[in-house]
Amino acid sequence: MPEIANYHQEVSNRISPIVEKLIKGNSLYQVKLNQQEMVEMLVELFGQLSTEEMRAITEYELTHRIDKILVLEAVSGTLNDLTPEQIKMYDEAVMRK
Repeated sequence: MPEIANYHQEVSNRISPIVEKLIKGNSLYQVKLNQQEMVEMLVELFGQLSTEEMRAITEYELTHRIDKILVLEAVSGTLNDLTPEQIKMYDEAVMRK
């Protein structure tokens, strides 16, 4: 069991600074995302990889993967934030395509 705790700490130590940097550099992330919640979710997600798999991911690739996940998290539910008028405009725009 201590190995699992150590591994999750190792994953967290890699992910936390990347998430912090990405959120600081993106105003959408700052508005839509909770940094601590994102770190916890990502540690759980990447913690499912084996130690070897996780260590094989370069910092560049890990940053790219995390950024894609943060984009998805930030924009999910965006339609729920729209007013009825905005939803109507969106629906009309989609129907034209």
